[in-house]
Amino acid sequence: MDHGTLALLIPLAPFLIAGLAIWTKHQRRLAELQLHDTAEKAAQYASNARELEERVRVLERIITDGGYDTALQIEALRDQRSVERQHQPPAPDPTVN
Repeated sequence: MDHGTLALLIPLAPFLIAGLAIWTKHQRRLAELQLHDTAEKAAQYASNARELEERVRVLERIITDGGYDTALQIEALRDQRSVERQHQPPAPDPTVN
């Protein structure tokens, strides 16, 4: 490097260092924003996962509860009664004699 180039770079050094400092600060701020967004999304996913887990627990409780079997038996009896009503002859009218 000759003396002319060095003489030009020495006065520009503070500007280059200031520019580097500004750029570094900007990059750090972008990284912080990205980290904040990532943490927020992770919290949303965790909340959504908790809600889904709670729904699954409720469904498991409904399925394994004896009340579910009772409900199925009641529906089966209703279906059986409707079939029996369709096959029964009409009841005699007590007013006709």
